[in-house]
Amino acid sequence: MSFWERIFKRREAVTRAKLFIEPTTGFSSYGGDAYANDVYREAVDAIARNAGKLKGSHVISYADHNRVDGDCKLNRLLQTRPNPYMSAYDLLYKMVTHLFLYNNSFAYLDRDDRGNLRGIYPITASSVNVLSDAANNVYLSFTLRNGRPVLLPYGDVIHLRRFFNDDELLGADNQAIFPGLELANTQNEGIINGIKAGASIRGILKFTQILSPGKLKEEKDAFVKDYLEMGNDGGVVATDQKMDYQPIESKPVILNADQEKEIKAKIYNYLGVTEAIVNSSYTEDQYAAFYESTLEPIATALSQEFTAKLFNDREQAYGNSIIFESGRLQFTSNSTKVNLIAQLMPMGLLTVNQALEILNLPSVADGDRRLQALNMIDPALAAQYQGGGSNAGAN
Repeated sequence: MSFWERIFKRREAVTRAKLFIEPTTGFSSYGGDAYANDVYREAVDAIARNAGKLKGSHVISYADHNRVDGDCKLNRLLQTRPNPYMSAYDLLYKMVTHLFLYNNSFAYLDRDDRGNLRGIYPITASSVNVLSDAANNVYLSFTLRNGRPVLLPYGDVIHLRRFFNDDELLGADNQAIFPGLELANTQNEGIINGIKAGASIRGILKFTQILSPGKLKEEKDAFVKDYLEMGNDGGVVATDQKMDYQPIESKPVILNADQEKEIKAKIYNYLGVTEAIVNSSYTEDQYAAFYESTLEPIATALSQEFTAKLFNDREQAYGNSIIFESGRLQFTSNSTKVNLIAQLMPMGLLTVNQALEILNLPSVADGDRRLQALNMIDPALAAQYQGGGSNAGAN
């Protein structure tokens, strides 16, 4: 029994008779399989690998702006093991990969009988339909890759989407990049065919006399063995008047570098990534731009979707939320980290342990204190120290 069968075993009783089915258009993938294209796959992989580093946390924020960690069991699911079959990194990697392949990504929130979250499972669907009942409750109907249909309330599904425009619930398809993928595939096929064609015929061997098919093949095989195989150390071909060998010049396949660069740029721009990010040769500024334009929107969508699906309005009003964030400073150089700590710690903006975390060092006891330079004072007390306050006049 698969884990999907175990999870949904108790949901078989969901009555479909109550639903009037008006399926919307599902999401489609590139006909030639975009993920099979090396450029597209490398770009999506780069985004997913970096998004997989995001850390999800249940936090409780109070009116005085203090923020504390929430439920430890929920945080374990978000940060370590969302289900028995994958890590938190695996979950985010798969969800983000689906997001950029299909412009939609789904994960099922598995709850126990009390409504407590006990697992998060990404849904790999071949088709998705939106259903609603007479009470306007929304459901998602999935057809899994094994052909099994699954019906879930929309409130039990984490749903991320890109290009959210045409449909009321689903992200649009990837037709806009189809021409670019066609060009990339055509270019790859041209290179492969050119190499095969160049290696197929190396020369023409003409005989001045008529030979039977069997004798012709025998003479050809002997000629190839004697002169065209690697064992012909001298590289010299000797012929007499009964045959004439004419070599065919094999021109190497020359790749149009400008065209390749343009096709790559088209695909990268569509996905919101650069070649420097894909090749991990980025500068600090390049990564910062990538984070703000691509990773941060993903983190925002994850935070808002998990918060809305895990907490009701009352719980949210009491400060409960899910936040996905990343150590943005981890990609910076050590000198940049040290300079930043030197600037922020005297202002009381970092604790000792926060500074150690930036440097990838273990925390220390009593390290959650904030240190502040003596020349930093509360603005409300500045007038007294400068002699301009009411107390100064009394002296």
